[in-house]
Amino acid sequence: MYDSPFSSGFGFFSIIPFIVALGFLVVGSMLILTIIRGIGEWTRNNNSPRLEERARVVAKRTNVSHHHHTNQNVPSSSTSTTYYATFELMSGVRQEFHIADNLFGYLVEGDEGMLSFQGTRYLGFQRDLPGAQNPSTT
Repeated sequence: MYDSPFSSGFGFFSIIPFIVALGFLVVGSMLILTIIRGIGEWTRNNNSPRLEERARVVAKRTNVSHHHHTNQNVPSSSTSTTYYATFELMSGVRQEFHIADNLFGYLVEGDEGMLSFQGTRYLGFQRDLPGAQNPSTT
């Protein structure tokens, strides 16, 4: 008589719980690693000194993420936008910071002024006033 893989205790379907458990383990590990990295960056930023340096806005960019959802068989989608600005310090070093959406529009490429930051955390940018003496050129 033919022995079907569906009727035996060992076969294709006996490996599915192992694959599901492995998937949960991988996803859970990635989530824990992301949380640990975030806490580490937050701690490093808090332990870094607050700095103010002359800088120039050299670039701005956005990252738009699209999300597709299905709720009770009704498809929907949403988007989120993350804002970034790159500053060049007077030493020539460039640093990119995540910028809040309500502050992003106030930055203009080419503007010079005082950049305030703490580690990788953007604290603010005070643009030089037009016609004011620029301390870096006097």
